[in-house]
Amino acid sequence: MIELRQVYKTFYGEKQVDALRGVDLKIPAGKIYGIIGQSGAGKSTLIRCINGLETPDHGEIIVDGVDLSRLSSIELRNARKKISMIFQHFNLLSSRTAAANIGFPLEISGVDKSAIKARVNEMLQLVGLSDKANSYPSQLSGGQKQRVGIARALANNPQVLLCDEATSALDPETTKSVLQLLAEINQKMGLTIVLITHEMRVIQEICDYVAVIENGQIQESGRVIDVFTSPRSSAAKRMLQGTMNTQIPQDLLQRANLNSNGKQVFLKLSFVGSLAHEPVISSMLKKYAVEANILFGKIDQIKDIPFGMLFLEVSGEPDQIEKALKYVQDHNVEMEVISNA
Repeated sequence: MIELRQVYKTFYGEKQVDALRGVDLKIPAGKIYGIIGQSGAGKSTLIRCINGLETPDHGEIIVDGVDLSRLSSIELRNARKKISMIFQHFNLLSSRTAAANIGFPLEISGVDKSAIKARVNEMLQLVGLSDKANSYPSQLSGGQKQRVGIARALANNPQVLLCDEATSALDPETTKSVLQLLAEINQKMGLTIVLITHEMRVIQEICDYVAVIENGQIQESGRVIDVFTSPRSSAAKRMLQGTMNTQIPQDLLQRANLNSNGKQVFLKLSFVGSLAHEPVISSMLKKYAVEANILFGKIDQIKDIPFGMLFLEVSGEPDQIEKALKYVQDHNVEMEVISNA
């Protein structure tokens, strides 16, 4: 659906800023794709290149088979009708009601008034604001304003919805409700959603795929469950700190008291999907003459996929430990031996 090939973008001023440096990215149709990075990483420039608000210095931006960077201004204007965007600060017209804000892009496109009214009512119902049609932005909460922004972005039946830090100005509860709405829209309309954020929790809540950007370069990309449970890049690991506690606390390491007699191993286990709810460790302890000391554990969920992480100190006779570890591996549990004394 969307593909970026070797995209470069540099801004010149008092200081040269290389915002994008050789970005390659493929965003599949009908999925929710998150792009995450710290402030200044290049994510806003990237999303503005996707909708044609910025022209890359080099590279290709291909949306639905069309290279936006090669279009004339008129062709680009027509191509951008397939791409809509919602913003952090809503960008609503204060002098217009919620209904009039939603209908504004349709007016610009020359749609007749009766069709606009029908479409606006449809969009108000979709975002749960039918009772706020005649309310002005000053009379709406932050979450309601963002819902109006979403409805306005969808009024022209786009194929792609770009979200530029769309929940950063909202409280946690409202953020959750807006993310749920975006997920519902994705499922109902088959819309491709590209969501940029600096919050890993936002990615965890609704995204299917994620790309981590730092210093204008994509450091890592893939399925959210893969990046979250097995991050490869230092950038992804830093972004996950505080969200996914994948490191063993130092006090637990100090308390492990590993011996030098080969009768203890220190393990990190990762459970993904249905494995997170299966009693693999309990069955292992019943089957083999080993003991397990749970040092640290966590069960969480990424979108609709459960996962768990567990740090164990397993002790027993070496042959029993070996069989126990093979039992765990045979059940497709990802296992890492942290220390084997």
